Amino acid sequence: MNIPIVDLNLMDGSLGQKRKFAKEIGCAFEEFGFVAIENHLLSQEIQSVLYETWSNFFDLNLDQKLKYAKPDLFFQRGYTPKKSEQAVGFSLADEKEFYHIGQPDDVAIKVGCELNIWPNEIPGLKEVNLKAFSLLEETGLKVMRGIALHLGLNEDYFHEKLKGGNSILRPIHYYPLIEGEFEEGAVRAGAHTDINFITLLMGASAAGLEILKKDGDWLPVTAYGDHLICNVSDMLQRLTNGVLVSTEHRVVNGEDSTQSRFSIPFFMHARSDVSLRALDGCVTPSNPRRYSDLTAGEYLQDRLSKIIKR
Repeated sequence: MNIPIVDLNLMDGSLGQKRKFAKEIGCAFEEFGFVAIENHLLSQEIQSVLYETWSNFFDLNLDQKLKYAKPDLFFQRGYTPKKSEQAVGFSLADEKEFYHIGQPDDVAIKVGCELNIWPNEIPGLKEVNLKAFSLLEETGLKVMRGIALHLGLNEDYFHEKLKGGNSILRPIHYYPLIEGEFEEGAVRAGAHTDINFITLLMGASAAGLEILKKDGDWLPVTAYGDHLICNVSDMLQRLTNGVLVSTEHRVVNGEDSTQSRFSIPFFMHARSDVSLRALDGCVTPSNPRRYSDLTAGEYLQDRLSKIIKR
């Protein structure tokens, strides 16, 4: 058993094809919260270059990497050191280090986002990451067009809310776990849900991702090279009043945990001033309003304050 696969090319087709995509992804999100997407915009070549450049960065010594750490920004740009993030409800920090990249500077200045911080030790890193960010944002916007149709909204309902938003590209290094060098019970990433609207995940360098099914069992999920894994995140769950489900997931320690694991998710965020008030069409007598009214920026800051150790 694995998560359903949907074809993003359908969103470039007829109205009937778009509705087919909307139905398939909507049903998958209501059942699993996760789906695999084929025919997205990110090439295998770009993915390979991304993994190579970030492997080189994480091989740098700690002093070199710490030059790019910005705890005063909740690490929302630049380098985040080991054991800096801790899933809600866990007493131990995740066994990982990562880096955050946001909108290009010209967009960031217009919408009030933080500017990127680029490591100068790795040739070509800035160029390939900006290219990947752009392609993943366009992929995400196309996915959200299908979600809008599924929710009975205008196809472009989410475009202005998400285009140029606080989206983040996060290259993650799950470093080798050597016996005796990490605390008992520590895991690579504790069970959690994502903060944003949707997450797009290219194929990781090793297994380990699991999602929590409705029956309480954990389902291992692997993204193949020609697929992106896409999941509903908490902001979209709030906006749809729980109609679309933000599913818990984790990265477990396995037999290959003594080796490095690399993963590069793209967290699609809205602009800070976008309201997360539940859509009227998702509020019914049988599903009354579940969440307080917050903007995307307010919700983001609240969540970051609970998971980031500064």
